[in-house]
Amino acid sequence: MIRKFLITPLFAILAMSSMAQAQDVMKLAVTTSFHNSGLSDVLLPEIRKDLDLEVQLLVVGTGQALKLGQEGDVDAILVHSRKAEEAFVADGFGTHRREIMYNDFVVIGPGEDPAGIAGAADAGDALARIATQQSRFVSRGDDSGTHKKERALWQAAGVDPDAAGAWYNAVGAGMGAALNTASGMNAYILSDRASWLNFGNKGDLALLYSGDPVLLNQYAYLPVNPELHPHAKSDLAVALEDWLTSERAAALINEYKINGETLFTFNAQ
Repeated sequence: MIRKFLITPLFAILAMSSMAQAQDVMKLAVTTSFHNSGLSDVLLPEIRKDLDLEVQLLVVGTGQALKLGQEGDVDAILVHSRKAEEAFVADGFGTHRREIMYNDFVVIGPGEDPAGIAGAADAGDALARIATQQSRFVSRGDDSGTHKKERALWQAAGVDPDAAGAWYNAVGAGMGAALNTASGMNAYILSDRASWLNFGNKGDLALLYSGDPVLLNQYAYLPVNPELHPHAKSDLAVALEDWLTSERAAALINEYKINGETLFTFNAQ
């Protein structure tokens, strides 16, 4: 059973609860897209069972997760924005970056597809068509990995979202809340595939564009540097990394499906 603890309006700690206290406890900052996928509900009980380890998840956007790691407020992070992750390690905040799994980003929109993105040549063209038609678009606007990817796609499309008109709506929210807004507005939105498949309030929205290699969505694990933050539980971070890169984790990740569709592919080396 998952119990939620409200800490601030920015994030919540989710901890596994049972009659017996786990021997060890650590904090892991994860993205809202990872949590919204439902995969954490599969992995956390198995981690507790195998390692006697309670992993408290701080569910935030990638940008906030990196800040929590920089401040030493967590023991490790699991995020999906490679450039920012590599900077995190290069600046000494993390010991290393370890790839765990991937899925992909997809462009969701009104079923009637007024911007015609289903026939786009690539992801940049899909967004350029939305901008040209000034079709309603919802952006997470929260410095998350999804938001960073969206910004890169707008740049590739030659569009400055900061100068866009009323058709562009930045909501400053997590993936689930942003999808709810897009459903209510019948608007386009960039989502990770897992969150979309696990999203219940689809309304008239549909998956309209996917398949461009640039839409690869890689998740990586970064332990916080104990030399910078001596209180960081580096031994537990290492134990969790070993588990997340094990054959047992691979099976759980690869077998996790919604409506028969695989959400993540394990690729740890």
